[in-house]
Amino acid sequence: MNLYTIVLSLIVALGGLLYGFDTAVISGTLNYIQPYFGLSEAGLGWTVSSLLFGSLAGVYLAGIIGQRWGRKPSMSAASLIFIVSALLSALSVNLWMFICARVLGGIAVGIVSTLAPVYIAEVAPARYRGMLVSFNQLAIVIGILIAFFTNYFLVNTGENNWRWMLSVMALPSVLLFVALFFVPESPRWLIERGFRDKAAAVLAKSLPAEAISAEISDIESSFRNKEKVSYRELFGAGGRKVLLIGLMLCIFQQITGINTIMYYAPKIFSMNGYSGDVALLQTVIIGILNLVSTLAAILVVDKAGRKPLLLVGSLGMGISLLSLSVLYHLGLQGGTGVLIAILCYISFFSLSLGPVIWVVVSEIFPNRIRSLGMSVAMIGLYVANILVTTSFPVMLTALSGETTFFIFFVICICCFFYVMKYVPETKGKSLEELEELLKK
Repeated sequence: MNLYTIVLSLIVALGGLLYGFDTAVISGTLNYIQPYFGLSEAGLGWTVSSLLFGSLAGVYLAGIIGQRWGRKPSMSAASLIFIVSALLSALSVNLWMFICARVLGGIAVGIVSTLAPVYIAEVAPARYRGMLVSFNQLAIVIGILIAFFTNYFLVNTGENNWRWMLSVMALPSVLLFVALFFVPESPRWLIERGFRDKAAAVLAKSLPAEAISAEISDIESSFRNKEKVSYRELFGAGGRKVLLIGLMLCIFQQITGINTIMYYAPKIFSMNGYSGDVALLQTVIIGILNLVSTLAAILVVDKAGRKPLLLVGSLGMGISLLSLSVLYHLGLQGGTGVLIAILCYISFFSLSLGPVIWVVVSEIFPNRIRSLGMSVAMIGLYVANILVTTSFPVMLTALSGETTFFIFFVICICCFFYVMKYVPETKGKSLEELEELLKK
């Protein structure tokens, strides 16, 4: 691992920052857009989820354009869409304009959240791939933290405070668009397309000269099937096993409840008696802890391994959610115990399912179908996200916090046992080695 590889990973991970900001910034606007647009609780859930419907389209497009155009041009197009979405969201004068802007932003989110980890996995050396792919999750939590901070500092800017909160996203979108001009295309995509010399030039900046030829030969052998890549291959015998693992991990990442906290934390705290600015300050604390825990995961993911982190994280998240359920049952939801339980939950998620899912899913698919496989897995992630996000406000009101958080506890325990039985350890192996291993 050298400075060049690190810089490439950090630039591409800016897409993760936009993903994190765009998904979290809505949390600070909820108490203002709900009366402005006259939304019911169910209407609020659907409005928040509008970004996710766009994301479904984005991840589907990512699989196609990432395969056809390449990783870099596809992410550049997404950064332009981000800019337009930020400005339209901030200028919305009615609900339909706002929802259309959020759907547009969701398309960009879907593209970058699919292709950024794919790109990093394809340029990273095997020994440090977990750390470098985790940069994507680090950027996501930094984006979330920036959103929480900007929401807090802009909350007292008047009746248009929510417009300012949403417009901030245009700045990092411009930064990503410019920075991508200095990023080469993925060497594995170049080899698949027959650009051997260009791929060698890219690999020469991150590998010793004597290792380049062998690396190219290994990559070329993974593309020995010359038939056109299709979804039939992904769902066939060669891809079905890893597709199921990728899908289940992406679904578990969402249905264990993370975005109920990220989207609705200010609303949860407000319902429990905290004022608007105090509730937003508490989300800043959540964002800081999210960042610290993700940094810890980055440092240990290539040493401890992917599977142990997933097991510890899912169990810890479950215990935290069970504690939340008990606090609501005892009528203590207005105390500091709720904040502590949420912070513990965030810590375990950020140490495990947050970054590690991106790592494993970007590793397990064969080179030929990685873009399509990641796309389908991400569709599962966003469908799960939509279901949780749209149902949570209604669940919290109709079922109470006690029952709602107990349901998420049960799901965390199911995740623990699924990982224990079905998820392979992938640390330290090249993408081509993993391809051969997972065929067995």
